[in-house]
Amino acid sequence: MPTVLIVEDDPNQRLLYREELAYEGYDVLEAPGGQEAIAMVQAGGIDVVVLDIAMPGTDGIETLSRILAIDNKIPVILNTAYSSYKDDFMTWAADAYVVKSSDLSALKQQIATVLAKRGIEPATPSEPES
Repeated sequence: MPTVLIVEDDPNQRLLYREELAYEGYDVLEAPGGQEAIAMVQAGGIDVVVLDIAMPGTDGIETLSRILAIDNKIPVILNTAYSSYKDDFMTWAADAYVVKSSDLSALKQQIATVLAKRGIEPATPSEPES
C-alpha cells in the first residue's frame, strides 16, 4: 500500500484528504506544516508528498526545495488554491500541480500517475463494509 504524506495547515482539508485517500487504499500520513513534513521525509517510507504552498512558517516552496534536497526521487504534488503559483519557476521542480477543489478526482489521478511513473502500483479502493 503506497504511503502519501499530506502537508496541509488547514485541519479540515487534512481530514478530507485523509478520509478520501484512505478510502482509495492509501496509507496516509499528515503534517500540519513544512518543518514536520521535512522531518517525516527524512524518516523515510513516503511514496508521494501532496504539498500545500501557502502555509505559515516554512511555506510550500521552501518545503519543496528541502524535501528534494533530502530525496530528489520522491514525487511531490503541489496542491494549492492559487493557480498563479504555476508561473513561479520554483514550483517547476514538482511532479504535478493541482488546484484545490472539493472534487478530489484530479488530485487522486495525479497521485496514481506519479506513482506509476516511479513503478509503484497505485492503491486499490477499499471495499465498503456491510
